[in-house]
Amino acid sequence: MSKDRYRELCATETDIPVFSQDWWLDAVYGGDRWDVLLVEKNGRVAAAWPLYMPLHGVVTMPPYTQSMGIWIAPLSDDTKYSSALEQRQSLCKQLIERLHARVFMQNFAYSFTDWLPFYWADYRQTTRYTYILPDLSDLGALWEGMSQNTRRNIKRAQDEAHISVRQDVGIDDFLRVQEQTFERQNIRNKQSVHVLRRLIEAAVSRGQGALFGGYDPEGRLHAAAFVVWQPSSAYYIAGGGDPALRRSGAHSLVLWEAVRHASAYSKVFDFEGSMLPGVERFFREFGARQTPYFTISKGQMSIIDRIRMKLC
Repeated sequence: MSKDRYRELCATETDIPVFSQDWWLDAVYGGDRWDVLLVEKNGRVAAAWPLYMPLHGVVTMPPYTQSMGIWIAPLSDDTKYSSALEQRQSLCKQLIERLHARVFMQNFAYSFTDWLPFYWADYRQTTRYTYILPDLSDLGALWEGMSQNTRRNIKRAQDEAHISVRQDVGIDDFLRVQEQTFERQNIRNKQSVHVLRRLIEAAVSRGQGALFGGYDPEGRLHAAAFVVWQPSSAYYIAGGGDPALRRSGAHSLVLWEAVRHASAYSKVFDFEGSMLPGVERFFREFGARQTPYFTISKGQMSIIDRIRMKLC
């Protein structure tokens, strides 16, 4: 019943982040691996907490999902700060008391700024960072806010490599250039390409996502990006480029065109951030603002849990 109620909520509340939407969670691994805790008041949902549970008693993050966390219904504009804080903490406490998990790890959206109820319940917190463009309404200001290096790469892609950005990238082509990026970095992709394919298909079919690809006049795909959006924010989910064609600047151009496209649908562009120095610098040079968010955890997976997770 809670999941049915939550699906109704997702259909009406546009401010629930895309990563916590029912369709996203269904696409990640099907409807049997996630559930939701709800607090209702006066017949309305006051707070909702979607949970991804790949194993019994284990709550963690789904693949290709930046954040989840607790959604709290907006309070009236005239609510005093102290009262609002008390109400939110009370709702969080109620949800925490209903959670029965021996292992818990979840990234919370950067809009969630008060983790005290978790601290009081003996949870741990680690601060991570994403990079966002907080206002997409003025593309000229965004352009001026970029580093000279990023603007130079975009112009090189346009004027020298004659890259054109299209949205007709085949999923197989996208996955190929993504895998080439991992190979160049000598990193194994730990996330399922089958999950990514389902997410792309779901987002595109809903009109909430697209694959952006940068092609040269010979038809070669230099770089590609998968972006999803909703009114509150757009998100860069995954991308990559052909290592042999890196110097064209196509990756910067592809992301810039994705930002321009997203500005018609969203207020904010979230690069999703990275703790890797090279990736962090790439996003920062787009003029994106460093923005902290919380990873909240409790317990620790056993060796058996980790083996079973790999088999999921």
